[in-house]
Amino acid sequence: MKTHTFTASISHEGKWFVAQCLEVDVASQGKSEDEAINNLREALELYFEDPLPTVMPKLRRFKAKIPFDETATLS
Repeated sequence: MKTHTFTASISHEGKWFVAQCLEVDVASQGKSEDEAINNLREALELYFEDPLPTVMPKLRRFKAKIPFDETATLS
Protein backbone atom coordinates (compact mmCIF):
# COMPACT_ATOMS: atom_id res chain seq x y z
CA MET A 1 0.00 0.00 0.00
CA LYS A 2 1.37 3.39 -1.01
CA THR A 3 1.52 6.35 1.39
CA HIS A 4 0.19 9.73 0.20
CA THR A 5 0.54 13.17 1.75
CA PHE A 6 -2.57 15.26 2.28
CA THR A 7 -3.22 18.77 3.64
CA ALA A 8 -5.72 19.38 6.43
CA SER A 9 -7.45 22.59 7.40
CA ILE A 10 -8.03 22.52 11.16
CA SER A 11 -10.61 24.67 12.92
CA HIS A 12 -11.74 24.81 16.53
CA GLU A 13 -15.51 24.57 16.92
CA GLY A 14 -16.71 24.57 20.51
CA LYS A 15 -15.14 21.58 22.28
CA TRP A 16 -14.05 19.97 19.01
CA PHE A 17 -11.23 20.33 16.52
CA VAL A 18 -12.40 19.73 12.94
CA ALA A 19 -9.90 18.50 10.34
CA GLN A 20 -10.95 18.92 6.69
CA CYS A 21 -8.84 17.35 3.94
CA LEU A 22 -8.20 19.93 1.21
CA GLU A 23 -7.49 17.42 -1.57
CA VAL A 24 -10.51 15.15 -0.95
CA ASP A 25 -13.92 16.07 0.47
CA VAL A 26 -13.43 14.17 3.75
CA ALA A 27 -13.52 15.59 7.27
CA SER A 28 -13.33 14.34 10.84
CA GLN A 29 -13.13 15.72 14.37
CA GLY A 30 -11.45 15.10 17.70
CA LYS A 31 -10.96 16.57 21.15
CA SER A 32 -7.44 17.70 20.15
CA GLU A 33 -5.72 18.60 16.87
CA ASP A 34 -3.80 15.31 16.95
CA GLU A 35 -6.97 13.30 17.55
CA ALA A 36 -8.74 15.13 14.70
CA ILE A 37 -5.81 14.39 12.35
CA ASN A 38 -5.69 10.73 13.40
CA ASN A 39 -9.45 10.43 12.87
CA LEU A 40 -9.09 12.13 9.47
CA ARG A 41 -6.33 9.68 8.53
CA GLU A 42 -8.62 6.76 9.40
CA ALA A 43 -11.52 8.33 7.48
CA LEU A 44 -9.33 8.77 4.37
CA GLU A 45 -8.09 5.18 4.57
CA LEU A 46 -11.70 3.97 4.71
CA TYR A 47 -12.72 6.35 1.91
CA PHE A 48 -10.09 4.91 -0.45
CA GLU A 49 -10.61 1.27 0.60
CA ASP A 50 -11.93 -0.96 -2.18
CA PRO A 51 -15.60 -1.78 -1.69
CA LEU A 52 -16.35 -5.39 -0.87
CA PRO A 53 -20.01 -6.18 -1.55
CA THR A 54 -21.46 -8.90 0.64
CA VAL A 55 -24.12 -9.71 -1.95
CA MET A 56 -23.53 -9.31 -5.66
CA PRO A 57 -26.26 -7.13 -7.18
CA LYS A 58 -28.46 -8.51 -9.93
CA LEU A 59 -28.23 -6.54 -13.18
CA ARG A 60 -31.14 -6.38 -15.64
CA ARG A 61 -31.65 -4.52 -18.90
CA PHE A 62 -35.05 -3.00 -19.58
CA LYS A 63 -36.78 -0.75 -22.09
CA ALA A 64 -38.82 2.38 -21.45
CA LYS A 65 -40.88 4.50 -23.83
CA ILE A 66 -39.64 8.07 -23.50
CA PRO A 67 -41.03 10.83 -25.72
CA PHE A 68 -38.31 13.23 -26.81
CA ASP A 69 -37.41 15.66 -29.54
CA GLU A 70 -35.62 13.77 -32.32
CA THR A 71 -32.99 16.53 -32.53
CA ALA A 72 -32.12 16.07 -28.86
CA THR A 73 -29.71 13.40 -27.68
CA LEU A 74 -29.82 11.31 -24.53
CA SER A 75 -26.66 11.40 -22.50
